[in-house]
Amino acid sequence: MEYYEGKVAVVTGGARGIGATIAKKLAGYGMHVAFSYVQSASAAEEVVEAIQQLGRKARAYRADQGDPESVSAFIRSAADDFGHINVLVNSAGVFTTGTVDSGAIDQQASDRQIDVNYRGAVATVKAASSHIVDGGRIIAIGTSAAYKPLISPGLGEYVATKAALAAFAKGAALDLAGRGITVNIVEPGPIDTDMNPDGTDSASAMKARVPLGRYGTADEVSELVAYLAGPHASFITGSQIIIDGGLTA
Repeated sequence: MEYYEGKVAVVTGGARGIGATIAKKLAGYGMHVAFSYVQSASAAEEVVEAIQQLGRKARAYRADQGDPESVSAFIRSAADDFGHINVLVNSAGVFTTGTVDSGAIDQQASDRQIDVNYRGAVATVKAASSHIVDGGRIIAIGTSAAYKPLISPGLGEYVATKAALAAFAKGAALDLAGRGITVNIVEPGPIDTDMNPDGTDSASAMKARVPLGRYGTADEVSELVAYLAGPHASFITGSQIIIDGGLTA
C-alpha cells in the first residue's frame, strides 16, 4: 500500500460502473483521485464522498469524453488542482449495439461511439502526457471481444472502437517508454454493471458460454487496474490483458 500513498490518479468516466469502482479502489489503496463524468452529477458526488471517507482527496469534473476540448480542459484542471498525475485510467465509454443491416445505429450514434471510445481516449492520453510523471501509468479499459468479435451479433461497431484503442495503446507504449511510462489495456468480458447487468435472459445465455460460468465483477476489474498501477507492474507495457472468465480462450 505504501507505494500508492499520496499518488494522484485521474479516471475518466468515474461516476458509474467500472469507472466508479476503479476510482474508489485506487483511493482504497491510498491514491487521491480526480475523475470525469458527463451527466451523473449525483452519482459523481457519491463517489467523491466515498473517497473522502477513505481519507483521500477527490474531485469530480464535468467533461464530455467525446469532445477533445472538454477532455483537455478536464486534464489541465485536474493537473492544476492536484499538482501532477501519476496514473491515468481511460474508463469512459458508450456501448451501442445493432447489426449492420438493422438500422439500429444511426450515423450520429455511430460517430458518438467512435468519438467517446476511441478519439476521446486518444485525446485524453495526449492531454495528460505533459502532466503525467516519469514512471507513471496509463491504463485503458477495452473489451475482450476485440479478440473475438463474433461472441454475439451486433457488436461490430462497438468492438471496432475498442480494437482501435488497443492498437493505439500499443503505439503509445512505445512513444512513452523512454520516460518509463507504461501503457496497457485491460479487456473485460461480461461484467455485471448497469450497462450490462447480470440476471437478464441475455446474461444467462452469455454465462452459458463462459467457461467459469458467471459474470465478472467490477471489483475484479478494478483490482487488475490497481495491480497495473502498482509497483510490481513496471515491466508490463503495450499489453492487452483479458479478464473474461475464459470466454475468448
